[in-house]
Amino acid sequence: QVQLVESGGGLVQPGGSLRLSCAASGSIFIIYDMGWYRQAPGKHRELVATITSVGSLNYADSVKGRFTISRDNAKNTVYLQMSSLKPAGTAVYYCTGRKYGESRPGYWGQGNQVTVSS
Repeated sequence: QVQLVESGGGLVQPGGSLRLSCAASGSIFIIYDMGWYRQAPGKHRELVATITSVGSLNYADSVKGRFTISRDNAKNTVYLQMSSLKPAGTAVYYCTGRKYGESRPGYWGQGNQVTVSS
């Protein structure tokens, strides 16, 4: 099993920045990639960004150039640096972990609210 604990959400003004963190524990070796999804009010959950165990990156088109995903393997922690935030970025952000051989994440964090508002 893998446990994911997130931190770093909150309120930020449009154009501002925020960093989310996700600490993983447990059987980390089974994880192929980790990432972030988000769910805005009244909308479906969507992929934001992922990073594989060897550092390959994937971003949603809506966040390319503004968000950066990274990982610290020594700390088993993944980060999402969000810049130039827009009100449309208001959502609950979830850290995820996907096992080798799986097509979708099987591990989810508790979710962290990010509100972009003036």
